[in-house]
Amino acid sequence: MAQARAYGIRSVDLAVRDLEATKAFYEAKWGLKEVSRQNGTVYLRATGNDHHVLGIHQAPRARLISINLGAKSRADIDALHAQTKALGATVLETPHELAAVAGGGYGFAVQSPEGQKVTISAGEAENADNEHDASKPERLSHVVLNAAKYDEQIAFFRDVLGFQLSDTTDFMDFMRCCADHHSVAVARSEGASLNHMAYELPNIEGLMRGAGRMKQSGFDIGWGIGRHGPGDNVFSYFVEPNGFVTEYTTGMEQVPADDTYQWHGPDFWATAFTRPCRWGLAMSMTDDMRKAMKGITVEERNQRCEEVIAKGLQQGLKGAAE
Repeated sequence: MAQARAYGIRSVDLAVRDLEATKAFYEAKWGLKEVSRQNGTVYLRATGNDHHVLGIHQAPRARLISINLGAKSRADIDALHAQTKALGATVLETPHELAAVAGGGYGFAVQSPEGQKVTISAGEAENADNEHDASKPERLSHVVLNAAKYDEQIAFFRDVLGFQLSDTTDFMDFMRCCADHHSVAVARSEGASLNHMAYELPNIEGLMRGAGRMKQSGFDIGWGIGRHGPGDNVFSYFVEPNGFVTEYTTGMEQVPADDTYQWHGPDFWATAFTRPCRWGLAMSMTDDMRKAMKGITVEERNQRCEEVIAKGLQQGLKGAAE
């Protein structure tokens, strides 16, 4: 029996401390647009067909809630669910009809070896009124996860969800589930966290204009503008208000339909091109970007927020006692 496969990445869900401030950033600065909301959750679309590419949820602490993948049909969802159970992965939600506010469709959820929720769905609503602005994202391109249980994470995406390995460097594996060179990448780390999420823009002109809008809005480029080795995509990285890393990217390498792409390992990537940027322009990232990619910045901002709340509560109790 052929292996069941997920197909493409749809969106990510994030818990955020300030829903409206986060929404304002992603609309006014990043280039997304609210498509629906309900009970402390806002769904934001890009300019392409996907119902949404980002869900933000009001919560006490910022964190990654879920990565949301697509499938081609309801039959594929059922086959993936059966495959997930057969391989002993932890099923969080069995196949069911999904909420219309999030685009509807039919899907289920599974837990990765490091605890991330991954949903897979088919039949989600699409947007027809697409905006044509090259400086704004068309879709979510890929997500990179930091992993301590590195081999287990790779096996999960490969065996449970049907991803294929595209390339391996000395610190990261790039995995595909559609024509894109990678939809998920896994980076070696001391702990599990979101490294970054990348949004696809139509072309380099649009990426430059989008990066310019960010810079004029007070968000400096933390790494870039450059071109990656694996994937060949152009990149520009920023840190958003919650401490998550967001990337504008364009020109992701496309794997041939006959699936004859040749995997390359660490030795190849160590010598094939200038590292870490093919162009030799973006040779290093800022210290702030390095911290944010490790997930440290999100936790630091969570702690500062908790300290402010705790201090306020203490002052309130002291005032009441007096």
